Amino acid sequence: MSPRTAEHMTWHQSHDAVDGVMVHPCDGKAWKHFNSVHPHFSAESRNVHLGLCTNGFNPFGSFAAPYSCWPVILTVYNLPPGMCIRSEFMFLSMVIPGPSSSGQNIDVCLRLLIDELTRSWSSGALTYNISRKQNFVVRAAFMWTINDFPAYEMISGWSTNEKLACPYYMENNKAFKLTNGGKASFFIVTIVFCHRIIGTERT
Repeated sequence: MSPRTAEHMTWHQSHDAVDGVMVHPCDGKAWKHFNSVHPHFSAESRNVHLGLCTNGFNPFGSFAAPYSCWPVILTVYNLPPGMCIRSEFMFLSMVIPGPSSSGQNIDVCLRLLIDELTRSWSSGALTYNISRKQNFVVRAAFMWTINDFPAYEMISGWSTNEKLACPYYMENNKAFKLTNGGKASFFIVTIVFCHRIIGTERT
């Protein structure tokens, strides 16, 4: 409905990508794989690609009484890089407050949002596109979440405290358990990460 943003909602499909250069998530393999698996969704370039961001904090400061506040924000990734990270295109869908973190029960709080996203994916909603002066059924796809590892564990239910903490490398990682404490350690991965940082700074 906004003439200022409607024409930008198809940018992800119309921009010229450069091989080997990723300037936007639509240049990545995950986005392209999604389009190949769901061609009916990707055929309509105005359909919305969403990301969910969340993390917890104490709004009263670290030295105040224990309290937890989790804002849940939806981000639109159809837009160009300079627009999709602006505050006006990041939608606060809910806030989960409480005396303590909701932990693994956060999915109960997210249930209403999940139901709405499911309807947006399956049936969509009739809307008006002002740039093309026509009505159409717009659908939305929930692409990914953006959060740190503790929040990732809560959202996905994947344990990030053991040897299989990384969902990408799984059993192929270099993690091991300490002999005395039995705690999972990722010492080799840390060395590689530090080496890359040092190498970048030197160059």
